[in-house]
Amino acid sequence: MPTYEYLCKACDHRFEVFQLITAEALRKCPECKKNRLQRIIGAGAAVIFKGSGFYQTDYRSESYKKAAADDKKASDGSGSSSDSKPKSDSSADKKGGGGGKSSD
Repeated sequence: MPTYEYLCKACDHRFEVFQLITAEALRKCPECKKNRLQRIIGAGAAVIFKGSGFYQTDYRSESYKKAAADDKKASDGSGSSSDSKPKSDSSADKKGGGGGKSSD
């Protein structure tokens, strides 16, 4: 449920109310009881919808995406290249026993 902020034009009373999106805006001030309330449009908290096309990262700038890709390449290239070769060789030996090519 969203939070709406209200301001009374008569007495300058300011308050917040949790209301349904479909609920009517309040009109009567709880302090002075006059019908002078105005709903204030505020920045509020950001809403992030889940699902395809709604993630915050879907709308990143191209410069951000390029920098992130460069960082990923730099982190993948450092220290992991020497460790990955022995692992792949040992796994190939276990799977095929080294006899992948056969002569007919």
